[in-house]
Amino acid sequence: MTDPDRDGDAETDANVEAGGAIGPDPTLEPDAMRNFPVPGYDDLPADLRERVDAEAERAGFVPNVFAAFASRPDQFRAFFDYYDALEDGALDRAELEMIVVAVSGRNHCYYCNVAHGALVRLYARDPHLADQLVANYRTADVSERRRVMLDVAVKLTEEPDAVTAADLDRLREAGFSEDEVWDVGAVTAFFNLSNRMATFADMRPNDEFHALGRDVEE
Repeated sequence: MTDPDRDGDAETDANVEAGGAIGPDPTLEPDAMRNFPVPGYDDLPADLRERVDAEAERAGFVPNVFAAFASRPDQFRAFFDYYDALEDGALDRAELEMIVVAVSGRNHCYYCNVAHGALVRLYARDPHLADQLVANYRTADVSERRRVMLDVAVKLTEEPDAVTAADLDRLREAGFSEDEVWDVGAVTAFFNLSNRMATFADMRPNDEFHALGRDVEE
C-alpha cells in the first residue's frame, strides 16, 4: 500500500518485504487490539472476508486495523470505504501518509505512527522521514509546500477552532488545487478519528510494520 508521483507500486514493495502473500485463510491476530475481543476469520461476513483476503494478498499480512474493525462489520465497511476514497483522492500518496504520521504524532497514536510510518518510508522512498515527522514535523526534511500542508493539518488537529480561511489560502498559495485543499482537511479529520479509535481500543501494530521500508533507497 513509492514515490510521490505514483509511478511505483508500494503494495508490491510491502508484499516483498513482508515475505510474499500469505495463505488462503488469513488469520486475524487475537492481540490486534487489547480492549475488545477480535473476531475469528471464519465468523466474518463474506464481504469482510473478501476484503481481508485482498489486503492479505497485496500486503503479505493482515493489518491489525482490519482485525479490530472487523468486530463491528457495519463500521468496518464505512471506515474502509472512506479510507479507499481518500487513497484515491487528489493528494499524492506520499503526502497523504505524511499528514497521517504528523497528525498521529501529535495524537500519540502508537498504531498509526508505526503502520503509517512504514507507508511514509515506502511511498516517500525515505527511511528517515517518518521518524522526523513523529518527533517534530517542523524540523523534518520536507519541501516548503509540504510544510505548509503539515502546518494546516496539525493546526486542524490541535486547534480546530483557530483554523480560518487564511489557512486554506496558505495551501492554495503553496500550489494546492481546490480538491487537494479539501483532501488535506479530509485526511486530517479522518485520521484524527482513526487515532482516537486506535487508542481507545488499544490497537497494536503488526510486527511487519516495524521493519517495512527501513532499507529503501532515497
